[in-house]
Parts: sequence; C-alpha cells; structure tokens
Amino acid sequence: MRHGHFLKLLLAGALALPMLAGVARANPLILFDLKSGKILEHQDAFKRWYPASLTKLMTAYVTFRAIAAGEVTLDSPIKVTKHSAGEPPSKMGFKPGSVMRLDNALKMMLVKSANDIAMAVGENIGGTQAAFADRMNAEAARLGMTGTHFVNPNGLYSPDQYTTARDLALLVMAIRGEFPQYAPWFSIEGLAVGKKALPNYNLLIGRYPGADGMKTGFVCSSGFNMIGSATRNGRTLVAVVLGEKSAVSRAETAAKLLDQGFDTPATGSTTLAALPSYGDTISANDLHDEICKKKTKAEQSEAAPAPAKDAPKSPYQVKLDHPTLVAVGLGGADGPTPKAMLDQAGQEYADVPLPSWRPDIPAPTGAEPAAAGTAAAAAQGDQPVKVAN
Repeated sequence: MRHGHFLKLLLAGALALPMLAGVARANPLILFDLKSGKILEHQDAFKRWYPASLTKLMTAYVTFRAIAAGEVTLDSPIKVTKHSAGEPPSKMGFKPGSVMRLDNALKMMLVKSANDIAMAVGENIGGTQAAFADRMNAEAARLGMTGTHFVNPNGLYSPDQYTTARDLALLVMAIRGEFPQYAPWFSIEGLAVGKKALPNYNLLIGRYPGADGMKTGFVCSSGFNMIGSATRNGRTLVAVVLGEKSAVSRAETAAKLLDQGFDTPATGSTTLAALPSYGDTISANDLHDEICKKKTKAEQSEAAPAPAKDAPKSPYQVKLDHPTLVAVGLGGADGPTPKAMLDQAGQEYADVPLPSWRPDIPAPTGAEPAAAGTAAAAAQGDQPVKVAN
C-alpha cells in the first residue's frame, strides 16, 4: 500500500512539471490542443481558484444549451430585472425593465464582460439566480469539472464560487466543440453602443497572430485571469492563465505559452480528461491584499494601462487603429419569452423599478445604474476600470 501510494505521488509530481522549457511560474496554467484535448503544459492545474468573469463562459454554455433545447432563441427578450440592474460594474447600466435580444445580451456579456447583463441572462433563462446556478453546476458535473462550483452567473467574488485551470479547459473544449457557430463571438474586437466604442478586454485579439478567443476575468481575490486561444495552420491552441498581476502580464504570459506551443510538435499524450488530480485541490489562494492593497486603482484594471514614461511598451498595450466593432443595443426582441420568466398562467412576472434615493440624502456611489457607455459603466469584476476608446 505504501509503495503504491508513493508511486501515485511520484506520478502526480512528474505530471505537474511543465513539459515546455521556460521560466517557472507561480500560478495555475494549462496549455492544450483544442481538437485533441492533449496537454502541452500544465502547472497547478487542479488548484482551486476564483474564476471572476471566466464564469461567464459557463453562463454562455448553459444558454447555448438552452437555445439548442428550444427553450429560447437568439431573438428572445432578455429583460433587465431590478436585481440585475443593481449589480456592480463592469456593467452596461440599462434601467430595470429594459429589454434586449438574447444574442445582443450574450455579446455584451462576453465582450464588455457586463455583470448586469450576465445576471439578467441567468435570471431570464433560469428564473432566479439560484436556479440558474443549479444549472451551471449540473453542466459542470456533466462535463467532469470536479473542482468547480458556481453561485452566480457573472463571477463577482464569492468564497463559494471557484474552479480550476483544468476544469476551465474542459469547459472551453465543450463550448468550441459543441457550438462552433458561436466561435466568432469570442473574437469580437469591440462593441458599438450608440456612438460609444467598448473594446474587448482580451488584449490578444487583434494583436496576437491567429488570436480567436476567449475571455478574461478580474476580481481582487483572483488576480488577473485569462483564457486565450489562437489558430495557426489549422491548429488551435488554448492557454488558461490564472492569478496574473496585471492585464498586460496575463496577455504576455498567455502569448508566451501559445508561442511555445506552436513551436512544439504535438507529441503530448495526456489529455484533459485523463490527467490525474494532483496537489492541493481544496484551499483557494486569495490575492486580494496583494492585488488591491498594493496597487493603484489604475493598476486594478482590465483595460491595459498606459506604460510609464520612457518605459518600453508591451505589444499588448498598443491601441488598435481601426477595430471592427459590432453594434449592440436594446429592442428588437421578437422571439419567445424564456419560459422561466413566465408564471403558470403565461403572464410575465412584475418587475418593480428600483426606488429613487431621497433628494435630501446623497445617493451612495454606484447605487444607481450608470448610463450605457459611460466611464462608470466600464469596469470589471468589483473594480473600477477606465474605458479605452
């Protein structure tokens, strides 16, 4: 028994070593081939981590499954509830009762990383936040995401919402494999809301050769997370990077992994599904103090900050000259109402507007939804962010 246990630990330790040459890294990561699921490199792949807005990939997956099951269509109305309107930034800032097409809602959620829209999608598809979280967890279990648990659809911090790099890789495999028709949504360079341009926080898009997805995330406790994918010569690789210290460093780390992967023959034999669990799979690192007590507000940003004077500029800080923008907005929703938003008589639930603050008492910061496209509407997770125009 002891000998077998020793061999198991030895195997796990060997598998945990990076398979590609490079500088040792401190946080979870995984690099894999999308088509085969074969792993090229991994580190702390089963370490519990706060997903932040990478959560929205599962929200999208549950919604894609709902569309495929005939529950909703891309033209279905997504109504902003009073609860979703009250979510903190990043957000679009639409008022309670506002209605948009589901496909526009998903694009706002994936590109702008809007927390209010992600919550609205969850509540409309699931009926309540808790019911939608149940669906998220059911899908995670079905996909074999053994180290994952969800409580909300947008990724705002909760100690009970966590995942792993390996589990996120399984989710990416499912999304890209089952729903290739939505792949272009993950590589949108930016959104146009009226006259306002909202750039994609994924700094690989438009800058890294072949970049075609997928999502970023940030809250203080998680640090800067990223899933970046790229395709070259018919080969698609995906890098999952968790807990980086800035928006730029996560893009640089993902790019370096992808570069190494494209320079390496596809000789790996271990797949995501077959990778045995290793390391500490229970405790989660909390980077709150390191990220948000030691950095300025400008550094606590999904948007790439301007480089310091006379400092070399990262290629991922370069502003896109003429980004391709996809127009989104309210209205046009003429598809079937999500069944979860109807009562047994087929009538829509009432949605009471948010009360106004008393005129003699100043409203607390962030209490009212921001106007769409304003600087107040451009943040990620629970941290303020500057809009890059």
